[in-house]
Amino acid sequence: MVEPLLEIRDLRTYFIGKDVEVRAVDGIDLTVYPRQIVCIVGESGSGKSITSLSIMRLLPQPRGKIVSGQITFGGQDLLKLTEDQMTDVRGNEISMIFQEPMTALNPVLTIGDQITEVLLRHRKLNRRQAISKAVEMLQFVGVPRAAEIVHEYPHQLSGGLRQRVMIAMAMVCEPKLLIADEPTTALDVTIQAQVLELMKKMRRDFHTAIILITHDLGVVADMADHVMVMYGGQIVESVNADDLFARPLHPYTKALMESIPSLIEEKDTLYSIPGTVPDAASFPTGCRFAQRCPLAQPSCFETAPELQQMGPGHLVRCDKVGREGEGVPM
Repeated sequence: MVEPLLEIRDLRTYFIGKDVEVRAVDGIDLTVYPRQIVCIVGESGSGKSITSLSIMRLLPQPRGKIVSGQITFGGQDLLKLTEDQMTDVRGNEISMIFQEPMTALNPVLTIGDQITEVLLRHRKLNRRQAISKAVEMLQFVGVPRAAEIVHEYPHQLSGGLRQRVMIAMAMVCEPKLLIADEPTTALDVTIQAQVLELMKKMRRDFHTAIILITHDLGVVADMADHVMVMYGGQIVESVNADDLFARPLHPYTKALMESIPSLIEEKDTLYSIPGTVPDAASFPTGCRFAQRCPLAQPSCFETAPELQQMGPGHLVRCDKVGREGEGVPM
């Protein structure tokens, strides 16, 4: 039986101020196997990016805190590592592609300096060897004029090239796990497709597992092996990708599906979910989706539902969904 590469259990990440406690991630479980692509999907404010920053232990300080849980990677709990030990893991065994390449790249360092920094830290190469490896990786991710671009600065590159540079930086040490936070945001559709194909190539050639954070269900359909749907800092549905699109069960997941434009069915207006994601500083007592849910009953506003198994590997956080995926008659 294949051992998990990453296991997260009951992770709770809060932002704690003088008079407020923001429960950004509130008790999630997540398992990633070698070479698997797991997509985390949900609206802005659902806790997707904070989950990824928690894994990397890169939370904004001093207010961001992991208050409980375990993050086990390769048999060791990342939350028990010292900062020096965690630095050995970041960029080497776990890498991350951040959402905005223009702000994630250092504007005063050349592309080569930024890629070789990872190699000099983790691979103990000399400067000449590191530059050669950087050029090789830029060529691998499809950057033209790689030998010249290593001497250029981020502002000299297009958005698509900057994203490829970010991927090259993340993959240069051939990590076991890649976390990609909205890697196709603000890119045109042609570049989006190229970036996604490049990530598939990474998995194929380097056997890398990927956690892909997105709000785009089209990307999920193209990339995912397994999908975690997040809402209000919690997992509301966890299922393999084929079953998610064939048989979504949670009302929130169904609402996300309804909001996708269709090439077959003509619609005058696109569906939008009424209301907004609840404030993480004051979550309601019951189900966090109840105020926006078409299946909501009075009990939904009083009792918080737990994740229930609705089929093999299919977990849903809703007491009003039957095993056939329909609302339970009241």
